[in-house]
Amino acid sequence: MTSSLTRLLDFDDQYRRDSQQSQAFLHRRDRRFAQQQQTQRRPLTVPAWLAELHALNDQRQAHGHDSRLRRWRQARWVFAGLGAVLGAAFMAGLLVYDGSRQINVTLVLVLVGLQLALALLTSLQAWLGWQPWGSLLGRSGEQGDPLQPLRPALSARIAHTGGLLFALSGLLTLLVMVLVQDLAFGWSTTLQASADSYHRLVSTIALPWHTLWPDAVPGAELVAASQYYRLTDNAMADPALLGTWWPFVLMAWLTYVLLPRLVFLLLAALQVRWQAANALRQHPGYQPLFYRFDTPWVETRGEEEAPREPAPVQVSLMPLPETGTLIHWAGAGQQSAGLVRRLSQAPAPLQLRAGGNSSLEEDAATLRQAGEQRQPVILVARGWEPPTAELSDFIFDAREQWPPATMLALVPLADEQGDPLADAGLLSQWQRFIERQKDANLLLCAPKATWGGNR
Repeated sequence: MTSSLTRLLDFDDQYRRDSQQSQAFLHRRDRRFAQQQQTQRRPLTVPAWLAELHALNDQRQAHGHDSRLRRWRQARWVFAGLGAVLGAAFMAGLLVYDGSRQINVTLVLVLVGLQLALALLTSLQAWLGWQPWGSLLGRSGEQGDPLQPLRPALSARIAHTGGLLFALSGLLTLLVMVLVQDLAFGWSTTLQASADSYHRLVSTIALPWHTLWPDAVPGAELVAASQYYRLTDNAMADPALLGTWWPFVLMAWLTYVLLPRLVFLLLAALQVRWQAANALRQHPGYQPLFYRFDTPWVETRGEEEAPREPAPVQVSLMPLPETGTLIHWAGAGQQSAGLVRRLSQAPAPLQLRAGGNSSLEEDAATLRQAGEQRQPVILVARGWEPPTAELSDFIFDAREQWPPATMLALVPLADEQGDPLADAGLLSQWQRFIERQKDANLLLCAPKATWGGNR
């Protein structure tokens, strides 16, 4: 199946998985992806977003085995096989010749016209959204099936595939019959038709190729000589002349049966691709996704909660780990020489920086370096500023990349000199921030006065 179909199904599957997640999680995840794409100057597209999610989740999509597409693929193979068999049988039956009568060119032209009309009708019903024979492919999909609006176009593509194989096998059978048999063509009809009028008819039909292959245009002498009547036995002076109709029959089949099927099949494939792209744009998850791409995520409260004072929170400051990797969020406390001695017992702990003016690549490098240490991490932040969504994203990324159960001590400072935060209201904000993360290994801590006197 085309990539447009697999992309639509892939997006729908991800949308259904995302419906189980909170909006805050989705907004952080998708906004972070959008920032990465913009930083790397890459296009912000649905395929890129899906590829990123698959890489993060270690998913390998195999929609060729998806039951929603497998049924359509199987139907296409069945119609192709039936078309090939029926086309060969049809042409062989049409050209069967035992020498007792001529092969009626009029009948061939009627059947060619019927095939052209069927091809036109198949495309017309797809363009109008009809599916009169859709029950052959089973009942319609369930409510919300992304392929539901594409069923007429998919059905038309299947029908044209069968029709193309019918035309191709019929053409090959015609060539084989011309090669192995001495065919004798003629024309006859119960209508009152003169040789001149019939010659004008076949000349009109042969207009598309009359300059490319003049021998495939029957002349007036051939038309007059090949007219026959069922109840008369009129022997021809030159029987070999009757066999010269085959180039005309070949070109008529090629021009009015095979080529239209090929063109309509290509149009049906384009229609499927266009409708799949349109269905993706109309998908209920499409606009919200791009809204999350373009809108920074900010934690807010509902309007009904705005006038109320926040519920009192009991702040629980936990003891710092004795040593660990230091990360200065937005450069907090980085200029305080004495702060390091109050945060870590190690004489020269690894100090890193993240957030603030740091780029996404620099933040990713910080996460990678801290994770490689396989020790507790002490994250220092400015306590007089409220915790931001970027900090929450950073912690979320850390949990995805660091070893499980890595202790993360969050230390809000009162000033750039590294004094511990003492304001109860500010500490309550940080305590609520810790609780919202729902992370048992995320602790709210404060710098020690000195390591030697408090142990």
